[in-house]
Amino acid sequence: MPSRIISNIIAGQTVVSAAKESTVRSACSLMAQKRVGAMLVVENNRIVGIFTERDALNKVLAGNLDPDKTILSQVMVANPQTIRADKPLGYALQFMVDGGFRHVPVVDQNGAPLGMVSARDALGQDMVQLERDLKFREHLEENIA
Repeated sequence: MPSRIISNIIAGQTVVSAAKESTVRSACSLMAQKRVGAMLVVENNRIVGIFTERDALNKVLAGNLDPDKTILSQVMVANPQTIRADKPLGYALQFMVDGGFRHVPVVDQNGAPLGMVSARDALGQDMVQLERDLKFREHLEENIA
């Protein structure tokens, strides 16, 4: 599982991004629509920040900021650490643990955004295997009974 390559994990993924001048409300609406927990803040095809659901909760909501007047540049994590798509998922997971975050922007060799990898991605294959194991167990139980 940790040896899966990031490029395979993000294959087909659409980069969800916004400009740093976007409001928190518009960013949160887009994140809800796309069903993601984080988005990239991009300028001139370069990542200048990342905005996460934790930022919305801890900085905006708990900070009593108006999401219609607060712009992303005020609450995003500026210049986030990034990872290349040719790295294994295990490397990304260790990167997240060491940095204390749950999302890592993925970039190409020129630094252009390709997508996002999250701690949840590590669960993907395990969840599929768990479902298979449960179905197999149910099948065995039905045939034994």
